[in-house]
Amino acid sequence: MPAAAQTPSPTLPAPPADNLRVTLAEAVEAAWQRAVQAREVQAQGRRAQAEQTAASSLWAAPPALELNHRNDRWQTNVGRRENEIGVALPLWLPGQRDARSAAAGAELQLADAQTQAARLRVAGLVREAAWRWSAAQAEADAAEAQVQYLQRLSDDVQRRVRAGDLARADALAARAELLDAQSLAGEVRQKRQGAQAQWRNLTGLEAMPEMAPPSTPSAGLDVATSDVHPELRLAAQAVERARKRVGVVNTSRRDPPELLLRYREESPGTGQTTQRSIGIGVRIPFGTDGRNAPLQAAALGELDVAETTELRLRERQEADLGLARSAMRNAARQLEDARDRAALLRERTQLIDKSFQAGETPLPELLRAANAAAQADAALARQQAALGLSQAQLQQTLGLLP
Repeated sequence: MPAAAQTPSPTLPAPPADNLRVTLAEAVEAAWQRAVQAREVQAQGRRAQAEQTAASSLWAAPPALELNHRNDRWQTNVGRRENEIGVALPLWLPGQRDARSAAAGAELQLADAQTQAARLRVAGLVREAAWRWSAAQAEADAAEAQVQYLQRLSDDVQRRVRAGDLARADALAARAELLDAQSLAGEVRQKRQGAQAQWRNLTGLEAMPEMAPPSTPSAGLDVATSDVHPELRLAAQAVERARKRVGVVNTSRRDPPELLLRYREESPGTGQTTQRSIGIGVRIPFGTDGRNAPLQAAALGELDVAETTELRLRERQEADLGLARSAMRNAARQLEDARDRAALLRERTQLIDKSFQAGETPLPELLRAANAAAQADAALARQQAALGLSQAQLQQTLGLLP
């Protein structure tokens, strides 16, 4: 054989075997471990725990140590000196500690809600990537089947041309259709490889997702969104946190008062008896509008934004749910039509193929029928993936994880 024929041509990687498939739940977990959102919500959780630890502290703020020393060395220099050591202990205002603790608890619950909402978003990305790969794989299988059919047809036409049953123009036409199908199959394989790369970047997995064949939708169409939806729960928890922060501002009208404990040693002069004393005092800051008004305005503004966001999110969820249900119904009807059309065109191709073998039908008509059947098969594969994706999007809108 010629050397050029002995050199294998480069091929794209084949799809993974069935024993290497993974479930969507496993893929979502793998993607979550790689997601940036996971690190963000973990940091939010640690910050909330730190807030709760601070709220459970004995003091409203960190204590302070005071050290004072006085002498007359540079004035009269009679040996007068004074040393003082003290501690300032910030005290909680009435109700302030409970308000801070409640705000910290709301922050912890918000961090948990953010985790669930972020996992749902990652699951949505995984679902889309999985169905995109599944659709590309189905199209590649249909294109490869068409190549194999045209290869057999081209070989048969070549044999009949050599036998004198067909003209050379038929052989050229069959060969041209085969080359066109091979080119299309290469494009589809490239598309499949891109979908596989996207899946790998998202999940870090090489295995293909295990996708159940989409069925005619029935369950889930009458299910309404509820407060257990992660996004709605996150919005509601954001409102609750804003309310708790307003409570903290209302119970913190001034900076925390300080309990002052001091120990002093005084020496009136050289040779005189040192005098010692203990002092107790209280430092009470005043609360003014210059301090309180900006804090209260910021807290009330955050609460207003959170409530408006929750309201708009509920409205959007209802609209998205209606669109998702409508899209799934339309996808199901289109799948039935595509399945019937593909079956009819395949049967027509088989009948024309038998007629061609019997010499009753010209080759161009068979090629047109085969091309139409191949396009119908590819459309059927795409529509099956479209129905699966619409079902996944409905589950996503309902807040359901794989």
